This record gives sequence, structure tokens and C-alpha cells, in this order.
Amino acid sequence: MRPVSRADLRQFAIAAGLVTAAGAAHYLDLTAVLAFAIAAAAIAFLAHLVGGATEQLGGRVGSSAAGVVQSALGNLPELFIALFALHHGLVRVVQAALVGSVIANGVLVLGLAFLVGGIRNGPQQFESSRARMIATLAALASVILSVPTLAHAFHSPAAQHGRTLSLICAGVLIVLFFATLPAFLRGGDGPSQEPPRWSLRLTVLVLGSAGAAAAFTSDWFVSALEPATHAMHMSQDFAGLVVVAIAGNAVENVVGVQFAARNRPDFAISVIVNSALQVALLLTPLLVFASLFFATSLTLVFPTLLAISLLLAAGIGALIVYDGESTWEEGALLIGLYIVIAASFWWGA
Repeated sequence: MRPVSRADLRQFAIAAGLVTAAGAAHYLDLTAVLAFAIAAAAIAFLAHLVGGATEQLGGRVGSSAAGVVQSALGNLPELFIALFALHHGLVRVVQAALVGSVIANGVLVLGLAFLVGGIRNGPQQFESSRARMIATLAALASVILSVPTLAHAFHSPAAQHGRTLSLICAGVLIVLFFATLPAFLRGGDGPSQEPPRWSLRLTVLVLGSAGAAAAFTSDWFVSALEPATHAMHMSQDFAGLVVVAIAGNAVENVVGVQFAARNRPDFAISVIVNSALQVALLLTPLLVFASLFFATSLTLVFPTLLAISLLLAAGIGALIVYDGESTWEEGALLIGLYIVIAASFWWGA
């Protein structure tokens, strides 16, 4: 193992400095927009740090297992953001953020990875059978998440039992997550061809520390969220769908694009789509059950346009990845779709 480089130490120092600055902005009661921006920057740089550590882990255990671990750590900020937002009664923000996370990863981040990877490396090939399984599972999860909303929108008898139906759907999603987890751990392209530079102890330490720091930073982030969105004249739906979702998934936003740029599309897709699946199959249903202990209950009865956007994003994403090849043009199409979906939520009710 080569020793930690000066560049590594510099990244550790910058991450610590940004986290410290985010804490200072929160506790010194700086303006909400400034505190919001500093916390978002800290989360984004922690994402870069986790990305480097995850690649080191991939050199030991393979892209699939590393992608699952990285996605779990990457979703910690979103878990804390959602819990604090529920505590403040911001249910629509949480709903939009959860759906936005699935859409952002499955459309925006995947599109950015295809765009950057395609421009730098040309058309990229990836394991099509695994991609089809992931896309199918993502589409299935999106349908299950949307059923309570569709029942409500079409005034079916189940519309009167939205909370119970949400709990049933959440339970099914959790079962699906654990039923499919072994397949994700077994699949993939095997260990990375690049030998790890860091020791296993340092890799685990960096991953754990960065994940914990991101969780604390998310607390400060959500504290500034509501006043900052008011100051910027932004709707709660847009704040959840775009701002919170992208900031909460900053790890995948950075890591997935990095791997695609390095011509490692299987690892990129593993990291990006595993995060979307973990939000849909595990994080969202866990929050539905956890909200039973809050004064404000979280259900899967979303605003109708939110559920429709989720279904459209899952369908288009599956259509694009089924052939096992990505191009920069497909990436541009996915990014365009995300821009249109995000724009439709800018205006508040």
C-alpha cells in the first residue's frame, strides 16, 4: 500500500473545513441562504471524498458490493433530511424529495454519466442483463409507490384508506429489497483492475467519517431549508424535488459521473441506480413506518403530477438502458427530460 498522498490530506482538510463552516453558519445564525449554501457545499465535497474511498473499496470487493455500500452511506444525508423535515411537518417536501431522489438518480445523474462518459470515451458498453434487471426492478418499485396516488386520483374505494394502503405498499417494497439484495451483491464486473492505494482500515474510516459528517451537515441543511426557499421564492415541491433531492444525493451525483468519465460504466450504473433503488425500496418505506411515531404522518399519496413524473422517468430510464449501451445523445435526452419535470414544479400551489 502506498501512503496517503498530500492530495488526500488536502481533501480531508477541505472537507473538515467545510463541515466546520457549515456548523458555524448554523450556530452563529447567519442568513438562511448563506447557511443553506455552505451546508450544500459541505455535503457535495463530502460526496467527492466518499467517491474516492468507494473506489478504493471497489478494488477489494468488486463494483456491485461497493456500489451497495456506497449507496447506503450516500443516502444517510437524505434519511436525516427527511426525519428533520417530518419533525417540522414538511410532509410535501419529504414526499417530493423522496420521489425526486429516484428521478434525479434514474434520469439526471444517469444522464450526466452517459453524457460525460460518452463525450470522453465514445459509446460505452455495460452488462445488459444486469441493467435490465435493475431497470425492471426500478419500474416495478415506481409502480408500487404510485398505486396509492392513483387510487386517490381515480377516487377508487381504496382512496379512503390511503394510509393503510401506503403501509401495505411500504411493507412489500421492504420485502422486495431484501429479496433482491443477494443478486446485487453477487452480480457485477468483479474486482477493479486498479489496485487499492489505501489500507482497508483507512478506507472504512473515511467512508464512515464522511457519511456521519454528511448526516450532521444535513441537519444544518434542513434547518436553513424553509427560510432559504422563502427568501428565494421557491415552492416547497420544487425545493424537495430538486434542491433537497440533489443535495441529499450529492454522493451519487459526483461518484457516478466520475466512474463513467473513467470508462467504468458498470460501476457507474451500479452506484447510480443502486441509490435510486435503495430510496424506492428501503428508505421511502422505512420513513412511512417511522412517521407513525411523528405528529405528521407520511403516506404514499403524492401529488398526482409527482406520481406521473415518477412513472414516466422509470419507463424512459428502462427503455434507454435495456440495450446495454450508452451514448452521450441518450444522456442529453435524459437531462432534457429532467429539466422539463423540474420546471413543472417551480410554481407553488
